[in-house]
Amino acid sequence: MNGQAIVSHPWFPSLTAALVTVVVALIVHRIGGLLLLRVTRDLPGLYAMVGKSRSPARWVLPLIGLQMVWQAAPDELRGIGSVRHLNGLLLIAAVAWLLTRAINGFTDGFLSRYPSNVADNLQARRLHTQGRVLARTAISVMLVAAASMMLMTFPGARQVGASLLASAGVIGIVAGLAAKPVFSNLIAGLQLALAQPIRIDDVLVVEGEWGRVEEITGTFVVLRIWDERCLILPLSYFIEKPFQNWTRSSSQLLGSVFFFVDFGMPIAPLRTELERIVRAAPEWDGRTFVLQVTDTTERTMQLRALATASSSGRAFDLRCRIREGLIDFMQREYPQHLPQLRIGKDALLPQAALQQDASVQGVQAAPAGRSASAG
Repeated sequence: MNGQAIVSHPWFPSLTAALVTVVVALIVHRIGGLLLLRVTRDLPGLYAMVGKSRSPARWVLPLIGLQMVWQAAPDELRGIGSVRHLNGLLLIAAVAWLLTRAINGFTDGFLSRYPSNVADNLQARRLHTQGRVLARTAISVMLVAAASMMLMTFPGARQVGASLLASAGVIGIVAGLAAKPVFSNLIAGLQLALAQPIRIDDVLVVEGEWGRVEEITGTFVVLRIWDERCLILPLSYFIEKPFQNWTRSSSQLLGSVFFFVDFGMPIAPLRTELERIVRAAPEWDGRTFVLQVTDTTERTMQLRALATASSSGRAFDLRCRIREGLIDFMQREYPQHLPQLRIGKDALLPQAALQQDASVQGVQAAPAGRSASAG
């Protein structure tokens, strides 16, 4: 009797079809995933995309089949409208998840062919920046579209969903939402990806801080400062404000060290010592080095030592090595020509000070004389 009641229930045919559909969808997912992995194993981008898409595809395929089953079910079934609506929402979310994983997977697979941990990584950094920024921009647009479609399934929120979907194509027309910073960063991200004023692992000087670009997201840039701090800046900052990029066209740099010495300091021995220091330094890239007198004051002359290095980090270490070596050399060989300003106990004092000192001594000696005469 119970079995007959179950079979005669209005939902029984639809639920049976749904169960069969889910089983078939999972079998198709299993076999299709293995076949796609085998076919795309020689294509890194597609292989990684298929590998990352398998988990969300395990949900997308059954939900597509279920949606077909619910649409074919009779409209007279109690609650069929809510089931269709819920299944549709889950399907939109699963498809958005699938597209997100597919975009990230293809990006990772493609960029794996261009490692950035090599000596000459300019091309790799350019591709990594373009790939990451474009991928995150595409994901952002896709998520906005998915959220709009989900809102449009609700009759009361259909207008909001339509406005949100329209805002993805018409920048600045967003009703009731302060979305200007979001779209500003979105446009800035596209500009950064195409024009590439900065790239992953570029060395920048921003807001007086020196650091490397560690990450470029869809809304901000993470700059890893030399002392392990992180400076977070919006994407629009690099479009609207000036900054220094030390590795824009090449990672090679010219490091400079400045000294102030006495006019009596001979330059030739310093040039010889600079050559010895630079040639023995592992940070020097072998291109060039020079020592020049670049300026003078009323008391000293300014020396500038230049040397080249293959990267900003090596240039900093080379500058420190040159600075320490030349200071040690001057202290050891020519200490008398270092800048000095001394006031010793034998220094001459102004005449007025000498006269004042003499009068003070006379006042102090007078009582002693009177005391002696009185005795």
